Amino acid sequence: MDAAASRTLADLVLAVHVGFAAFVVLGLVAVLVGGGCRWRWVRNPWLRAIHLAAILLVVAEAWGGIACPLTTLETALRDRAGDATYDGTFMAHWLRQILFHDLPPAVFVAAYSLFATAVAASWWLVRPRAFRTAP
Repeated sequence: MDAAASRTLADLVLAVHVGFAAFVVLGLVAVLVGGGCRWRWVRNPWLRAIHLAAILLVVAEAWGGIACPLTTLETALRDRAGDATYDGTFMAHWLRQILFHDLPPAVFVAAYSLFATAVAASWWLVRPRAFRTAP
C-alpha cells in the first residue's frame, strides 16, 4: 500500500472514530431530549442497547488501560504513510482537535465512567420499549 492510500485510510479511520464518539455523546443527548419530546425512536431497545454497549466498551478500555484499537490503527496507517502521528491532512488535523485532549488517563477513566452512569440512568429516565420476541 502506498503512502497516499495509507493516509486516506488513516483519515477514514479517524472519521469513523469521531463518528463513534459522536454517537456515544449525542446519543445520550438525543435520548434525553427525545424522551421529553416523545420521539418514539429514542425508545428503540436495540439502539439503546448498542448505545450502552458502545460506552461500556470505552469504559472497559479506559479501566483496563487498553489503547483504543481505532487510535492504534490510525497511528499505524500514518506511520506507514510516513506521516508524523499527529500531523497529516486538513481533515485529520481538525477531527483530531475534536477527539483528542492531553489530560492524565485518570481524568478519562472518571469522565467515561460518569458518562456511562448517565447512559445507564437514561434507561430509567427514558425507558426503552421491550425487546420483541419471535412468535
